[in-house]
Amino acid sequence: MKQSRRTLLKASSGATVIALATATGVFKSGNVYALEWNKAAFDTKGLQETVKAMGGTVATESKDISITSPDIAENGAVVPVSVSSKLGNTESISILVEKNPNALSAAFEIPSGTEPFVSTRVKMGQTSNIYALVKADGKYFFATKEIKVTLGGCGG
Repeated sequence: MKQSRRTLLKASSGATVIALATATGVFKSGNVYALEWNKAAFDTKGLQETVKAMGGTVATESKDISITSPDIAENGAVVPVSVSSKLGNTESISILVEKNPNALSAAFEIPSGTEPFVSTRVKMGQTSNIYALVKADGKYFFATKEIKVTLGGCGG
């Protein structure tokens, strides 16, 4: 009986602390913010249109961006893509698929002081170029790689 009372007291003390912190205003719902979704960028059809929707003017090709992915994807529904940047002050990395209905497939913010590297899987409806779009020092840069798809991932 003593053991279960002790367990109950330990469990309830944590809940009491959380309830007290909430009641006193330590935890406020206003302290949590989600990043704003850029719907316009995800509705674009091409590289330069995406750059403009993200607030840029033009993107320049760069050899300091590398894309790692298979040359041939057997299943377009899950194509692994990794992007790394050697550009200083990389702020964001985005992945675009040229022939998809909406080009922008993924966008990642890169916090200052972290390694500018992302890895994800994208969906590709057909053989297409993919673009790695990097924002560094307020300017946009890109690299391109063609991936051949043998089985479509966007409904085909």
